[in-house]
Amino acid sequence: MTDTLSLLGDEAEYLLDYTCTGIDKSLLHLPGDDYVERVVGVSDRGPGTMRAMQEVFDSGRLGGTGYVSMLPVDQGIEHSGGASFAPNPIYFDPANIVELAIEGGCNCVASTLGVLGSVSRKYAHRIPFMVKLNHNETLTLPAMYEQTLFAQVEQCFDLGALAVGATIYFGSDDSRRQIQEISEAFYRAHQLGMATVLWAYLRNPGFKKDGKDYHVSADLTGQANHIASTIQADIVKQKQAENNGGYTAVGFGNTHDKVYSHLTTDHPVDLVRYQVANCYMGRAGLINSGGGSTGSGDLEQAVRTAVINKRAGGMGLISGRKAFQKPMKEGVELLNAIQDAYLDERVTVA
Repeated sequence: MTDTLSLLGDEAEYLLDYTCTGIDKSLLHLPGDDYVERVVGVSDRGPGTMRAMQEVFDSGRLGGTGYVSMLPVDQGIEHSGGASFAPNPIYFDPANIVELAIEGGCNCVASTLGVLGSVSRKYAHRIPFMVKLNHNETLTLPAMYEQTLFAQVEQCFDLGALAVGATIYFGSDDSRRQIQEISEAFYRAHQLGMATVLWAYLRNPGFKKDGKDYHVSADLTGQANHIASTIQADIVKQKQAENNGGYTAVGFGNTHDKVYSHLTTDHPVDLVRYQVANCYMGRAGLINSGGGSTGSGDLEQAVRTAVINKRAGGMGLISGRKAFQKPMKEGVELLNAIQDAYLDERVTVA
């Protein structure tokens, strides 16, 4: 087991001893071995989707805990193959992507239709597949930021995937189309008995104000989570909140003073607790993204993100570049360290 506390360093007491008071943990629908029966089972999800979610929850090193550790590798489209895989060229081969997820003890591997389809008969029965339906490709000049469908839900179902994932750029000029497309896709996925995961990301240059980036503010990301839950994402992937007050700083939309005076503080666990609250208090699970690889410090940063997510009431972590942009052995160690934070009984819900 990884020594989670030592990796937190000087922040260990600050992160582990904090108690949320604005939104009490008793109000949350927390992860657990009975999550599918207790939370999903009272919803309108069909038996097929319940079975798919249970298989995801029962897989990997976190199997049976209600927490998830996922490996996402769609960056070959989102960031280009060269930018993603030049640091470790073995991952140009889709088989090695899936092998990393298996060896790393992940609950699920998420990637493109092409990646997972190319090895589905070898691996679909060994680890749950999630196919990413849409992408923002980077070969267009001038660059544009628009999520486009690359796959149909039926194709994902046919290759053996248990889940589909998609991204919506909330706040972008194109967001209304994306909301409509992905709402329809998620409806079809649930008809086929699949689970749904939304990358609920913000994208608007206006969200940067006076040198501060509110793409990671608790209030704006929280509303993105709320919309994601509304179109029936079973799990919401969100960047971990780092600040607050995006609505008031940018000067748009609707909010309430109590969001800032009563429900949140500037403590990172409180900021993420507000993200969880907007996922219907945990009826949709919140997984935070691991972020890009910076080389040194990746392990400590990944564990810190996992600890904050768990203490806030989140469901897990989805970490890609930190794991696959290094030798496989080191990638496995990083994924295991993330999982150990969720297995560590000293890391409790705040």
